[in-house]
Amino acid sequence: MMAASPSAAGGFAISGLSVRKSEEIADLIDLFSKTQYRAKEVTPRVEMMEKRCLELFARDYKYSIISNSNGEVCGHYPRQIVFLEYESTEVDRDRFESTVQITKLQDLVNRSKMARCRGRFVCPVILYNGKHICRSATLAGWGELYGRTGYNYIFSGGSDDTWTESEEVPEDDGAVRNGESQLFDKVRGHDIKLLRYLSVRYICDLMVENKKVKFGLNVTSSEKVDKAQRYADFTLLSVPYPGCEFFKDYKDKDYTAEGLVFNWNQDYVDAPLTIPVRFTQNLNIDWTQYQVSSPHALLWSGFSCLSFL
Repeated sequence: MMAASPSAAGGFAISGLSVRKSEEIADLIDLFSKTQYRAKEVTPRVEMMEKRCLELFARDYKYSIISNSNGEVCGHYPRQIVFLEYESTEVDRDRFESTVQITKLQDLVNRSKMARCRGRFVCPVILYNGKHICRSATLAGWGELYGRTGYNYIFSGGSDDTWTESEEVPEDDGAVRNGESQLFDKVRGHDIKLLRYLSVRYICDLMVENKKVKFGLNVTSSEKVDKAQRYADFTLLSVPYPGCEFFKDYKDKDYTAEGLVFNWNQDYVDAPLTIPVRFTQNLNIDWTQYQVSSPHALLWSGFSCLSFL
């Protein structure tokens, strides 16, 4: 009968732990790639993940929470949306001083969410050298905007904030266009207030089109083609990157990306690559090759990426 030495036993234990961790990570990635998150449909497994995420954030950061307990702010964002305040150190680990008024931030979020597709408002997700990188959906088009505000108005008993300051219902075409402009002014105005409160200066738009069209209707838009130039005070970068166009094909191929190469010559692809020269002049990159696809097209969710630099 042979017995393993203590060092060998320790090696086996470490090896076993590593294998288990690898399996857990693979299982988590598989769940992430095949399951859509909904804040209203939380399972015990998701609750465990949420708790673990907060524990991991707490190791390195001081943070505040934007409440989204039942998905009332956004049904696709976590129930507890983490706002990273600053990196923590051993010295201040037990002390916390917020850098924002979280109640004001929550109010701005509630007011601005209608401006973005599916209510996916501008949300900080990464803190780097004291600067936040945020994510959001693209701007909502008039179809979604009217649909959502009308829905909220009906189910709020006629007290929805989006409509409380509206004028009487317009009748002629000119008045309709004017009323539409006023609604965009108000809703996108709240979006801009949130951007400014978060000190956002640069907006990176990843849409491959200027406006997404479905059944002949503009369902989403982007800051770069806002007719009223409401986002003119921000530096806009147009960086077309395909992604959501492949979601259905990706699922139909049993979540295998092989062969999913984007066709840049399609009629609806009309967004140009536009990056200010001051960002590119020292990078030594041939930007004319940015449309050359790799064998496996990367999947991306087609959102605007915003950073306060």
